[in-house]
This record gives sequence, structure tokens and C-alpha cells, in this order.
Amino acid sequence: MRMLKKGFLTILLATFLQISFAGEGMWLPLLLQALNESEMQSMGMKMTAEDIYSVNQGSLKDAIVHFGGFCTGEIISDQGLVLTNHHCGYGQIQSHSSLENNYLEDGFWAMDKSQELSNPGLFVTFIDRIEDISKEALKGVTDEMSARDRQSAIDKNLDAIKSNFKKKDYEDIVIRPFFKGNQYFLFVTLTYNDVRLVGAPPSSIGKFGADTDNWVWPRHTGDFSMFRIYAGKDNMPADYSPENVPMKPKHSLPISLDGVYEGDFTLVFGFPGSTDSYLPLPAMAMEVDVLDPAKIAIRDKTLAIYNREMRADPAVKIQYASKQSGLSNAWKKWQGIILGVKRTDGLGKKKKFENQFTQKIANNKGWSNKYGNILGEFTELYAEIEPYALARDYYNELTGRNIELMRITRNYLNLVSRFEENGEAGYNSYKDRLKPYMANFYKDYRPKIDQEVFAVLSEKYAKDMELTYVPDVLTNMVAKNGGSFEKTAAMLYEKSFLTNEKMAMAMFEKSPSEAVEMIRADPAYQLMKNWKNIYDKKIAANYNTNKERIDELQRLYMAALMDVFPDKTFYPDANSTMRVSYGKVESYEPRDAVQYEIKTYLSGIMEKYVPGDYEFDVPKKLQRLYQSRDYGQYAEGSNMPVCFIGSNHTTGGNSGSPAIDAYGNLVGLNFDRAWEGTMSDINYDRKICRNIMVDARYILFIVDKYAGAKHLVDEMNLVHPKKTMETMPANKRASPYKQKLEKAPIKYKTKD
Repeated sequence: MRMLKKGFLTILLATFLQISFAGEGMWLPLLLQALNESEMQSMGMKMTAEDIYSVNQGSLKDAIVHFGGFCTGEIISDQGLVLTNHHCGYGQIQSHSSLENNYLEDGFWAMDKSQELSNPGLFVTFIDRIEDISKEALKGVTDEMSARDRQSAIDKNLDAIKSNFKKKDYEDIVIRPFFKGNQYFLFVTLTYNDVRLVGAPPSSIGKFGADTDNWVWPRHTGDFSMFRIYAGKDNMPADYSPENVPMKPKHSLPISLDGVYEGDFTLVFGFPGSTDSYLPLPAMAMEVDVLDPAKIAIRDKTLAIYNREMRADPAVKIQYASKQSGLSNAWKKWQGIILGVKRTDGLGKKKKFENQFTQKIANNKGWSNKYGNILGEFTELYAEIEPYALARDYYNELTGRNIELMRITRNYLNLVSRFEENGEAGYNSYKDRLKPYMANFYKDYRPKIDQEVFAVLSEKYAKDMELTYVPDVLTNMVAKNGGSFEKTAAMLYEKSFLTNEKMAMAMFEKSPSEAVEMIRADPAYQLMKNWKNIYDKKIAANYNTNKERIDELQRLYMAALMDVFPDKTFYPDANSTMRVSYGKVESYEPRDAVQYEIKTYLSGIMEKYVPGDYEFDVPKKLQRLYQSRDYGQYAEGSNMPVCFIGSNHTTGGNSGSPAIDAYGNLVGLNFDRAWEGTMSDINYDRKICRNIMVDARYILFIVDKYAGAKHLVDEMNLVHPKKTMETMPANKRASPYKQKLEKAPIKYKTKD
């Protein structure tokens, strides 16, 4: 395989500087000055790249945190107050909820710091600095190396980098590959583990519209929650202690009360999870035509059961709220991806692009020798991997997500394996981790619901998959029950001790040998063991062999694209590292004769209001505030803004990301994408790709007027950047940004 040319980064930077990005892309903040600053300012940004990312002084990046490793949050006060999405804090809100104190239903607000609730296991991570280590990571890598030898050489280099890197005791480092392994960057991080729940609106506000409105514009959801970071008295990370104090940040985001309007510049800062912007045509076709439809069909069945039971029983609604939300989120997103790709002819555009690639290669002998077989190899490899990829998704959906009994039984496979490999020491080590997990699991588990899910999904698996992928144990169980999957499920759930909390927890009190014997005799364990053996040998082995070849070819393809198309936009795919995306507040036309405006208002909530409906009910107090128009300083004229949209390129992980205006102030909170644009993970199209944000003024209105928690607003720095600029002399307004900064409302805070 071909290694990157010498001076790749220099060529890459030059390539970026020749083109216009305008919306698409998730950019490393380290490279903004070289790559993006000029265009961002041409789009209306009044800051510099140094204001966004700086190592030597407080900057925007110092107010951004990786929330729990799965979302983004931002600091909005000098007392460590963190804003993120309601759905990002949902698990914590649920864990503190009960029928007596139903914080999901009623909301929660700490009226002073003593009432803030601790959350064991929750953490936030700051990025101190980012470094390009590509040269060191790729040292000694040659064209002649196989993929495995290449990766082995890189791994050794990375180990040496980690060992020799100078960092402080409280810092950690994370290294990630970029451009499919053609570049490497190192992130110096700082993690705080004492993060306490401060406030959350009721689900009727924080999850208004629920599944019906999820991934849909227009949106009217107040999707936010608040936490606070606590530190030791030296402001450094510390385990939870009543003696800890609110953390003092390097920077916190001021909040603009001026709102947003069509064409305003917006910057989204956060930790986007995963995108695949450079997939070849057969990969995209496999996702939208085969894999996504299969996963949708599986979750259709589970969600139908969950939704019915949650509507029928308030206790089930509490127990299954987070589970249902987790399943439905991706379920609806996959539908949006299919819709968007088809609506924009994404496959047709990909084919046209690859035809251009092929033509350019054919006209250049050097490229033809290096890259001539890439697309043909992709076609062959994806044809080979497709049946294994489909079976893999079925297995993971059933045993890893939808059927809870199978999911927990996978843990017991590990427990027995630890015993077989390392005896009692191995067993006890894993048991100490598994026991509290299982205790928490049973708190929200209903065997009867799970039994019904097992029945319908095991039958679907048996019908849809090749016979060789169906566990013999399942086939024999069904045969003994007259071919009935319902009877099979009833028998399995009655006989397995894992469906019984008392028996399952009592098992942990037995000796390791007695417990292992009990587990091995369990029918759910026997089924899962058989299923996993089939998966490992017949599905995963074949899938992984093909995937290794595809991944190496994708790395070469990425280098080829940059070589063959020097005038095209190439940005690194998201990989849960800190990124900046920028765009504008923009309306759009999702389909013929339909025009979507940029903002929604509280009046729209009242239009959707359905009394008693768990998706569209509206709290009485919010109704009264609407009727009296008691909006305080947060109103826009006589209206209360709720949400707005922009053309920022976002994905999962950007949930909770701040929407920042041209001056560096918070104007909104990113929480979703418009349905037609969820395809942006594989096919960004600015015409219909829109991210959805809660208006900062609605957040403040709910905290102040609805919750009566004005003490939290008093912590924040509320500003009027547009009004400030309008009152400045014309010569000042036309002057460079640094001169404007004299009266602009950005205030950087440093540690004491």
C-alpha cells in the first residue's frame, strides 16, 4: 500500500486554503487559523481563531467539555455551571427519580448548592491542548508494509509517544487517527469526576414532542439540563466529597439576549461522535438499502411493545423512558438517512463523483498505477461483506440492545470465562464489577415486557437469517414448544434465574464454583453461549477479515482523493474529538412547495398542546405564563422564541454543544438535526442539512420564570452584543475585530 507523500500536511493545508467550505465540515480548532479563519470572518464572525482556540490564554475551547464521554456541555458561569441537553442528562435525572420524587415528570431544581445531586460515574473532560504528531506516529512506515505490519509499527510509535510525552500528574493524553489513519493528533485532557445535577425541566418541556417530533423541524423542545463541576480546594479534579467546591473555569460563555436572525453566523463547538463522509458507493448503498432498513424493522417491533406498556402504566414509563429513548433515537435517525439520501439523489451524486475520479486516474499514468483498482476492489469487498454485515447487525441488535435477557447474559459469559481462565481470582474481580451493575439493572427491568420482545424478535431472526446462523439451542427449544416462539419465550423466562432479581443477586453470595455451576445450567446462558459461538465463528470471523481489507483500502482511497482532487474540500471525519463547525441561521425547503422558517415560538407549543398526552402535554404554569405573556427580558417583541435552525454540520456527540454567535456568546444549545438532514453523517447537503438548537432565551425564561431559579441566572453573564455594536460609531464598527473587542461583550476569565 502507498504511504503518504513527504510534506503531506503542507500540501493538505494548501489544498484547504484554495477552496470555500461554507457549512460542511467538522474542523480541528488547532488548525482554524490556517484553514478556516478567513472564511469564517467573511461569513460574519467577529472573532479570531486565537479567540476560539488558544493554549496561552483563556479561549472558547476552555468553556467546552466532553460530557460523560457521549455528549457535549459548556460552562456558563464562573462557578462551574454546565449547560447540556435534557437527553444528555436523562440517565442521571432518571436515576434520581421515583414515583414519590418524579423528576422526569416534574423537573428538578436545586435552590442552593446544598441541594445539588451527585452522580457517581459521571465525568466531564476538558481539552487543554492539541498537537499534530503525524510525523512521529508514522515514523518508519513504508510502502512495502502489510496493513498489519503498518499498524504494528504505528502502535509501537504511539506507545513511545505516550511514554515520553511530558504531562502533569492530573493530565491525561488521548491519541486519535485522522483521515483514515493518514494523520495522528494528540489531545491533552483534564477530567473532573464530581459533577452534580443542578436543574432540569419536566419532560413535558425538556422532551416536548418526544418521538413524534424527534429529528423533525419545526421543533418546540426545551432540551436542556444543568449540572455543576466540583473540584478540590486547589481547583483540581477530586473524587466526590462534601468538602469539594465549585470549579473555577478558565473561561465561561456569556449569554446573548439579542437572539438570532436569518443569515447570522453560528459556530457549534463540541465532540461529534462518528461520521463517514468518504464512503465509496457500494458502502453507502449497503447502508441505506440493506442495513438501516433491517435495523429499523427490528426496532419497530420492540418500540411498539415499549410504547404500549409505557402508556398503560406510569411506573413502566419511568423505568423504560431511557431505554425507549435510546432505541427510538437511532431508529428514527436511520429513517431520516434513507429519506435524505433518496431525496437528494445521494447515490447518484456519489456515482458521478466516482466517475470523475475514474476519469482523472485514467488520464494520469502515475495515478492509474497507484489507484486504478480501488473502486473495483471496493465493489468486490462490499459484495462479500454484506451478508456478514447484515447478520452482525441482527446479532448486535437482538443480543446487545433489544432483548435485555440476552444482553445481561453476555456479561455472565464473561464471568464464567474469567473463572475458566483465572480461577477464583478472575471470577471475584469481574463479580465485583458485575454485582452493582446487575442491582441497578433490575431496578428498571420488567421480565414480562422483555419476554414479549424475545418472542417476536427471535422469531424474526429465525425467519430472516440463514439457518446456519440460528442457534441450535433456540431451534430445539422452539421444536419442543410446538413451533411457538411465544411458548418458547414463556418457558425460557420462567426457568432462567436471571429473570428473577432475588435469585440472581443471591447467586453472588455463593462460592465461585457453585455460582459458575448455577450459571452453566441456566437455559438463557446455554442459549447465549451457543448464539455467541455461532456469531464468533461464522459471522464475526468472516466480517472482520473483510473489514480489515476494506479499512486499509479506505485509507489508501482517502490519500488518493486528496491527491486526485486538490481543489476539493477534505476535512477529517468525526471521531469523538473536539471540533468546530460553522454556518449560518438559515431557512430551507425540504421538498417541493414547502418552506421552513428559522424559528419557532411558544405559541407553537400551545398549538401542539394535547391535554394528558405524554408527548404533547403542557404544564399548567407554562400555559399561564403564555396567557399572561410574562416573558420578562427574554421575549422577542411580544413572542417567546423556543428553537432555531442553522446550517452547521453536526452529528451524535454534538448534543449539548453550544451555538455561539459571531462575538463568542452563547445564543443556543444544539440538540438535534432536521430529519431530512440526518444523512449528513455520510452525505452532507447544505440545501437540506440543518441542525436544531434551543434558543438561549427560552432556556433562561424556563429557569427564571417557570422554575423560579433566578439565582442560577444571576450567576450568568447576560449580554447584548448586537445592541452594543449598533451604538458604536461607524468608524469603530468598520475597524478590525480587535478594536471592536473594546466594547464587544467577550470576557475571558482566568484561574485565581
